[in-house]
Amino acid sequence: MAAYFVSRHAGALEWAARRGISAERVEHLDVGRIAPGDIVMGTLPVHLAAAVHARGARYLHLEMTVPASERGIGLSADDMDRCGARLTEYRVIPADPADGA
Repeated sequence: MAAYFVSRHAGALEWAARRGISAERVEHLDVGRIAPGDIVMGTLPVHLAAAVHARGARYLHLEMTVPASERGIGLSADDMDRCGARLTEYRVIPADPADGA
């Protein structure tokens, strides 16, 4: 079983490190590397989250409530804490599996 933390943002990487998250840090996810039982954490487009689920892995979405005035800027780990950053597991499947990942 492998674990991946997908992010290119320094603040998110520091946030994960502060929590002792032990995972390979990758800027971009190669879904072909994902195997059943793996754990993928980060903020993925929905089609990639569905592909992770289709491969038998878990997806933990990095979510937080960011004020409009702070969107589109690089947040620090402290900013992320203030915005309530957390990892929440999602199981993403296409409405029509024939269209899916």
